[in-house]
Amino acid sequence: MDTTQKDARLNPLATARFLSRVFMCWLTPLLYLGHKRRLEESDMYSVLPEDQSEILGEELHRFWDREVRKATKELKKPKLSKVLIKCYGKSYAVAGIFTFLLETIKVIQPLLLGKVITYFENYDPGDQRSLHMVYWYATALCLSSFGLTILQHLYYYHVERLGMRIRVAMCHMIYRKALGLSSESMVHTTTGQIVNLLSNDVNRFDEVTLNLHYLWVGPLQAMVIILFLWYEIGPSCLAGVAILALMMPVQTWFGKLFGIFRSKTAVLSDNRIRIMNEVVSGIRIIKMYAWEKPFSSLVTEVRRKEITQILKSSYLRGLNMASFFASSKIIVFVTFTVYVLLGNALTASSVFVTVSLYGTIKLTTALFFPLAVEKLSETVVSVRRIEAFLLLEEIERKKSGLLLEEKRENSVEIEKLTCYWDKSLDSPSLQNICITMKSHQLLTVIGPVGAGKSSLLSAILGELPLDTGILKVKGRLTYAAQQPWVFPGSIRSNILFGRELNAQKYERVLQACALKRDLELLPDGDLTLIGDRGATLSGGQKARVNLARAVYQDADIYLLDDPLSAVDAEVGRHLFEKCICGLLKNKCRILVTHQLQHLKASDQIVVLKEGHIMARGTYNELQFSGFDIESLQKTNEEQKQWARPADSDKVSLLSQKTIHSLGSDSSLLPPEGHCADQLPVETVRSMTEETRAEGNISSHIYLQYFSAGCSPLVLMVIVLLSGIAEVAYILQDWWLVYWTREEFFNSTAGPGSIKTGFNATRSDQELNLNYYLGIYSGLTAAAVVFGYARSLVIFRGLVRSAQALHNNMFSAVLRTPVHFFDVNPIGRILNRFSKDISQIDSMLPINFVDFYQLFLQNVGVVAVAASVIPLILIPVVPLLVVFLYLRRIYLCTSRDVKRLESTTRSPVFSHLSSSLQGLWTIRALRAEERLKKAFDAHQDLHSEACFLLLMTSRWFALYLDSICSVLITMSTFGCILLRDGLKAGEVGLVLTYVVTLVGNFQWTVRQSAEVENMMTSVERVVKYTELESEAPWETEKRPPPEWPNKGLVTFDRVSFSYSSDGSLVLKDFSATFQPNEKVGIVGRTGAGKSSLVSALFRLAEPQGKIYIDGVLTSEIGLHDLRQKMSIIPQDPVLFTGSMRKNLDPFSQHSDEDLWNALEGVQLKSVVEDLPGKLETVLAESGSNFSVGQRQLVCLARAVLRKNRILVVDEATANVDPRTDELIQKTIRDKFSECTVLTIAHRLNTIVDSDRILVLDGGTIQELDRPFTLLQNQEGAFYRMVQQTGPAEAAALMEAARQACFKGNKEVLTAEQDLTDCTTDSTWK
Repeated sequence: MDTTQKDARLNPLATARFLSRVFMCWLTPLLYLGHKRRLEESDMYSVLPEDQSEILGEELHRFWDREVRKATKELKKPKLSKVLIKCYGKSYAVAGIFTFLLETIKVIQPLLLGKVITYFENYDPGDQRSLHMVYWYATALCLSSFGLTILQHLYYYHVERLGMRIRVAMCHMIYRKALGLSSESMVHTTTGQIVNLLSNDVNRFDEVTLNLHYLWVGPLQAMVIILFLWYEIGPSCLAGVAILALMMPVQTWFGKLFGIFRSKTAVLSDNRIRIMNEVVSGIRIIKMYAWEKPFSSLVTEVRRKEITQILKSSYLRGLNMASFFASSKIIVFVTFTVYVLLGNALTASSVFVTVSLYGTIKLTTALFFPLAVEKLSETVVSVRRIEAFLLLEEIERKKSGLLLEEKRENSVEIEKLTCYWDKSLDSPSLQNICITMKSHQLLTVIGPVGAGKSSLLSAILGELPLDTGILKVKGRLTYAAQQPWVFPGSIRSNILFGRELNAQKYERVLQACALKRDLELLPDGDLTLIGDRGATLSGGQKARVNLARAVYQDADIYLLDDPLSAVDAEVGRHLFEKCICGLLKNKCRILVTHQLQHLKASDQIVVLKEGHIMARGTYNELQFSGFDIESLQKTNEEQKQWARPADSDKVSLLSQKTIHSLGSDSSLLPPEGHCADQLPVETVRSMTEETRAEGNISSHIYLQYFSAGCSPLVLMVIVLLSGIAEVAYILQDWWLVYWTREEFFNSTAGPGSIKTGFNATRSDQELNLNYYLGIYSGLTAAAVVFGYARSLVIFRGLVRSAQALHNNMFSAVLRTPVHFFDVNPIGRILNRFSKDISQIDSMLPINFVDFYQLFLQNVGVVAVAASVIPLILIPVVPLLVVFLYLRRIYLCTSRDVKRLESTTRSPVFSHLSSSLQGLWTIRALRAEERLKKAFDAHQDLHSEACFLLLMTSRWFALYLDSICSVLITMSTFGCILLRDGLKAGEVGLVLTYVVTLVGNFQWTVRQSAEVENMMTSVERVVKYTELESEAPWETEKRPPPEWPNKGLVTFDRVSFSYSSDGSLVLKDFSATFQPNEKVGIVGRTGAGKSSLVSALFRLAEPQGKIYIDGVLTSEIGLHDLRQKMSIIPQDPVLFTGSMRKNLDPFSQHSDEDLWNALEGVQLKSVVEDLPGKLETVLAESGSNFSVGQRQLVCLARAVLRKNRILVVDEATANVDPRTDELIQKTIRDKFSECTVLTIAHRLNTIVDSDRILVLDGGTIQELDRPFTLLQNQEGAFYRMVQQTGPAEAAALMEAARQACFKGNKEVLTAEQDLTDCTTDSTWK
């Protein structure tokens, strides 16, 4: 979100002269530069002012606003299509003039061609007048082809650029809308859908502008051509026109079908991308639970359905393209059959003029017209989807401009407030709330999980809509969310969040938020880059950065949603004293917390339960009134407290994207004497740059692409079919030439003419019509049938390849070690699965088939021309050399530009998804404008690459077409100069073919370049299929089925690092944890607590040996290992899908088991209240549950798995003490027979453990019984306990003492049993 825009080079188009613009001379230097070296971002030209995202977006937005206001007045639904026509209609209409001129020239060319052929038919060496006339015709023919070249270039330049502008403006509108969505709207849309609108739907605008004008030019041109055909061959032309007329509705119907398939595919793609988003976000959990297989089958199933739709539309496309090639053959065949049967004689001029005119009409009516219909129907679907999104409810923004005298007194007044998250669920999230609060006050809100604490803050923020009551807020708000939100960028930019840097204030904020020491240990201090979703920071660091951002804003009222839960007691105390009650002491503060020790400092306490206020007042007032605060949070006042319908503690759909923390979340500020302790630098990992390949796409990529979906046999069949189809295609034309020649000789050979014997005898016979027609029919049928077969077989093969590549990439991404996800942002991975896969699915096969068919056709054209006039090869060779040279220059540049376009697209998506995750924070800090500017900057960078991509392809087309025009000129004048000895039919064949070559040759070379450009998508996907894989899921050596039956865990000199080149986060660690032992693990941030868990689960391969019940874990498969351990993770991750799937994706347990597990964690009543009970589908990332409830679902998963080893990774950070106690009690009851390793911040949760392990810098500092450790006043654990404050420390001391005595009694009885298991229960 840093809006650092690089200094792009000035765009030369802005200052180019007229001729330079027409002939694109301004672009040539860039192409030569690209030919010499790889192009970088800094080589791109800056975007032209009229193409800037902000200018385009705001203009379209003004039109849309007007339309919405007008429609609201007239009680209609606003139409986005109307807005687009108003905004861009005029400039698009101008392009229509170009289309009209273009198509006029295309109609005139065949007539000029006819005049040239007629000269050869009536050739008389002495007729000078005819010779002069034919030179004029030839000149006109050549000039028209040059004119065509320039007009075509201008037309495409105009419409492509317009398409780009519409797309950019749309993206701006979609992002702008996303920033304003209300909480109700969030229910109707998902991140996946918004990303898909931005990645796929808007691309329709780029495509639709190309051919839209043919919807009126096509029919007009058809009528004119029919008149000319009638003039040329009489009523017989109607037969051919009838075939064309039949094809039009068929192709229009095809176009409609495309629209239907497109909308079905879009829904499935949305779904697949959403699942991918969840998989990538929750990959750590999926790996630790060994849930790769159910997710794999889920994605494979969605992908299978998607491929079915894609296959259907690909078959349609195959039929469409084959029809395009076959139609000309069928039309010409039908026309001349009727013509001959009506008793007419074939002449060369009539044949070739007809063939050329049909060629023109066919291009327009069989290609451009249906393409326009198809693209229009697809665009209408996309416009509807975008329109529906733009019409979603927006949040109402209150104006915060208050009068100055009012401003001095900041306050929050709430009277009889009732709010609902979802009206369809009966109970309100907040009911009858009354709170009054003045400036300088600290209001603390407490209550059990799901009491409505976060909802109260949401209501004040304006995120939760008011139902009844009054809510007045005077002053500027700022907010720190419960789930910390950080965006990709430096730590400093995260804290400043667009404000000016005030060095003294910034220092004070860092001190107060306990970030000073963390920053000293980071390689680049506060300029260290944070990865996507803050992947490079630990949870505690993220929480403190999140708090620091809120504190740095100059606000009057601070809403702090549980900022103390992610940090340990001592840092929590520091934040409370130095920040909340220190730096902010003169501000109005509302603090949601579970830390009851801070209540005494509050000016006012509000106790919430089930959305009601249970009690209110100061600490002393509450105590005096006899209200027992502790009991509210602690008593097991049965499940009544839990029974409330889905989430009143709801956090926004998007702020709840799972955020992985990589280290642990505690960060003990060391006592003064301890500053030498160095945090392992490993806690921060920087993001890697997105790589892009260089140079040509290697043949190995092509081989992988074709062989992924086709066996060698299928490839052979394709080649064979292609050969036969092409030969039949050419022979059909050649047979016509042969026939006209025979007719010609037949009609001219009188009795006195001296002919060769062959002709003389032939002329005496009646012309055998059946013979000619029979062979002609056979050749036509062969060309058509083999053409269709070829097309369908290739499409099927390529779609199968796309399916195989996607599945290979998905399984490779699932199997790659976790480190890959830490260094690659989510947008980059999703870009491969959305944009690249959609290219391979639909665009690449079409372009490839197009190129392949044209290539074969062009080879045929040159072969025919050379067989008739061998001299034609003389100009063809040098032109071919120039062609290939231009192609090389173009490809070098365009491939680099295409790759730049792909890499500059990723930041647009990353920016969108991280904005959606931090929506509430962004709105609370009123940063929408700034983020819009950042989005526009990303868009402009992408537009620079897009613009160059369009311009380079225009440059290429212009020069290639010019060369073809030269070829036409040479051939035409060559025929006239070598007029002696040439037959009219041969001249006709050569000139017709050469004229078709103009568009075709250029198009073939461009399609080959397009195919190569699109192969970069295949290359990017193939690169991901070759990712390094973690150890196999199952190995030859399987552990016994009942393993582990004791739960004895031994670490033997274990060292651990997340990546091969990373620093060690565990160093030479050795310890043994006894069966059924409960071990608490504590230590500062970066001490290696979570890394110990990662080593145990082999998230990266540890050095050294880890044994579980005597089995060496590195020798067994990962699934065998991970399925036998349960983990309750730090970040509770739920997946979209039913509650049942979330608890038991393999369907291994009965309903009874599931209900028992839910009852065990006191969630039974909550789930029973859901509309579909266990089958209820959860919202994206489980956002209809509060964070605490999600943590309980994770606990239920662990209860279900019944494993002998349980790891609890700071699972109680986000819950109130009562829920914490409940979780601890559940763990004691349900897991009494298990070995439990608990990483914790709250010392009271682990002080009754059998032993405590204190880690520091990846090594063991202390390991012993809690009571024993507390006897040592120099020890680290003793110091931690003392830092919680005298009262808390005394309570912890007492708890440890009781646990010790209770333990001693049990130990005496259990001593005997343990001796055979192991001899040493302290550390090795």
